[in-house]
Amino acid sequence: MNYQDYFTMDILQDILISISILAIFLLFRKIFTSYVYRFLIRVSKKSPTTLFTHIFTAFENPIGWLFIVFGVFIAVDFFPFLDQNNPLFMKIFRSLVIFHISWGLYNLTSSSSILFQNAREKYHLEVDDILIPYLSKGVRFIVIAISFSIIAQEFDYDVNGFVAGLGLGGLAFALAAKDAIGNFFGGIVIITERPFSIGDWIKTPSVEGTIEDITFRSTKVRTFEQALVTVPNASLANEAITNWSKMGKRRITFNLGLTYDTPKEKIELVVQRIKLLLENHDDIHQDTIFVTFNEFNTNSLDIFLYFFTNTTDWGEYLKVRENINLEILNILEEAKAEVAFPTRTLYLQPNEDTIAHLSKSMAQKSFETERDA
Repeated sequence: MNYQDYFTMDILQDILISISILAIFLLFRKIFTSYVYRFLIRVSKKSPTTLFTHIFTAFENPIGWLFIVFGVFIAVDFFPFLDQNNPLFMKIFRSLVIFHISWGLYNLTSSSSILFQNAREKYHLEVDDILIPYLSKGVRFIVIAISFSIIAQEFDYDVNGFVAGLGLGGLAFALAAKDAIGNFFGGIVIITERPFSIGDWIKTPSVEGTIEDITFRSTKVRTFEQALVTVPNASLANEAITNWSKMGKRRITFNLGLTYDTPKEKIELVVQRIKLLLENHDDIHQDTIFVTFNEFNTNSLDIFLYFFTNTTDWGEYLKVRENINLEILNILEEAKAEVAFPTRTLYLQPNEDTIAHLSKSMAQKSFETERDA
């Protein structure tokens, strides 16, 4: 059969129309994404809420691809070798539309989305920052599950049978994934008890650092050496957790040892002046201040100091502690009191032979001196 029977003028005309329609949609896509959509995003940023900005941003790529999907759908209507009413083609078309809408919803429910933040502020919900990523991941899972089930039904797949199969295999799955399930429930314990939030500085027997993220399986901790440590939630939930970010004040305590030849009056003066220093220091918490002559130590007379700084920031705390130490040195200098250090005094008890030998040596040395003179 001659190829001219397939490519008549009418067929060539329909092919040209089909290609032109697809090209027009590609051009519209370029214009829409480059100009119209950008304009809508700029206008939305001027609104009182950022909700519309997040919606437009989330659907930017899906809408761009939908232009191509609809362009192909309309172009096929004119293409002579494809049937737009073909059941398989319609299933693919509807599945692609569902996929792109789900893609936009998936982007919209990201953990960085403002939706959860707006809901918390509007309805005054007590939602911790650590819970927002969990909510986001939960909503994303629901979006994916619903999209998958709708697309599966489009291709006549029995979703109910799939769910039933999951139920039959649930026990085997639970046994195989017991660690993952333990980590999941460990994450639930962390969220409900809220021992820390994103950005908190924590210390456990296994790790110390700042909380960066928490997922269904693990918690990510950034150490002070900038290493990223991933701790399973099951392990973290069973450890003692010290949350340094929740401190209201920071403790300073030490013993100041004076020499044993320090008079009682000087000790009393040093104690009074140090206590006065702390009670009048702006950076010292005034609720708990102890300065007392506490102990007769092995090498020193110990003054016990116990107080707290107002700041919990590590750098500021070190500066306050340095300032207090320098002021204490000034007090000791003015009181002429000395700081003790480990010393040992050795006493020798000479016997009679040693005394006689020393006397004889001294007498002979005196005789030699007189003779030389």
